[in-house]
Amino acid sequence: MRETIITVKNLTKQYQSELAGGIKDINFEIKRGDVVAIIGESGSGKSTLLKCMYGLLTPDRGEVNFNAEKVKGPDEQLIPGHKQMKMVTQDFSLNIYAKVYDNIASQLPNTDLKAKSEKTLQIMEHLKILPLQHKKIVELSGGEQQRVAIAKAMVADTQVLLLDEPFSQVDALLKNQLRADIKEIAAETGVTVILVSHDPADGLFLADELLMLKDGSLLQTGKPSDIYQQPKHIYTASILGNAVVLSRGDAEKIGLKTFKQFVVFYPEWAEITSNWSSRRFEVKDVYYKGFYDELLLTRNGVEIRALQLNRGAHKKNDHVQVNIGRFLEF
Repeated sequence: MRETIITVKNLTKQYQSELAGGIKDINFEIKRGDVVAIIGESGSGKSTLLKCMYGLLTPDRGEVNFNAEKVKGPDEQLIPGHKQMKMVTQDFSLNIYAKVYDNIASQLPNTDLKAKSEKTLQIMEHLKILPLQHKKIVELSGGEQQRVAIAKAMVADTQVLLLDEPFSQVDALLKNQLRADIKEIAAETGVTVILVSHDPADGLFLADELLMLKDGSLLQTGKPSDIYQQPKHIYTASILGNAVVLSRGDAEKIGLKTFKQFVVFYPEWAEITSNWSSRRFEVKDVYYKGFYDELLLTRNGVEIRALQLNRGAHKKNDHVQVNIGRFLEF
């Protein structure tokens, strides 16, 4: 069984301004070598949590332990931040007029120049930026700068890599490649990766463990597949899978029986079929999504969404039979 590398106990950090996202009574553990994603909307407290874990902020209550030792806050040490952790922020913190190689190598001592060069080139190869080594940062794209920043953070035997919205300045095509690279690096090096993101796809794609934050509170932790299939809150289902949320009254209008206040299901759980349990809906609109269509359906004044994998099979104003084979009650 893998050992725990970080423990967060009763962590609380509140701000006077209501606009700033504080955290309250947060508790969790992180295993060595895991990729952990902290997911939540803007203002949910993600960055505050990350900065407390790194030692850039002093919590009001509670503490963070790294390898069973308390992480010191900025008021307890001259240079804030834990030596065995590195944080990559959205501004990358690179010397934009220096070369890529020099930015990365600057993190290593000059006691063994051969080892310094080998290590720098190795991490650059890992992140597929070796051909860029002689270019200046100012000449690079946002995605290339992102990779340099990660290489710089990881080159000096970093045990924990903290990523604050790591893909915010990267286009969709590069984002998938970067996600895959980070997952591969974590597996090959054993480094523990903790990232915060407002994009649930980052967590579902990358993470071994998800932490769902809302208004500074930790709603749920667990494996991405477990949380997606069994969310404990409507918020979690909504942010992870853009779930359909119906009141009890609306649910009954389309034939779903519930004793609770809300019914929640993902569009892929609404199957277009023709069996005894299906209900007749009108297609109000069709949204093209690439390899599938998303149908906006209506019945008795209630709107739901369903996926149509056989693209073009049904069009606006058609009538279809829908079976909602599974739904959650809240």
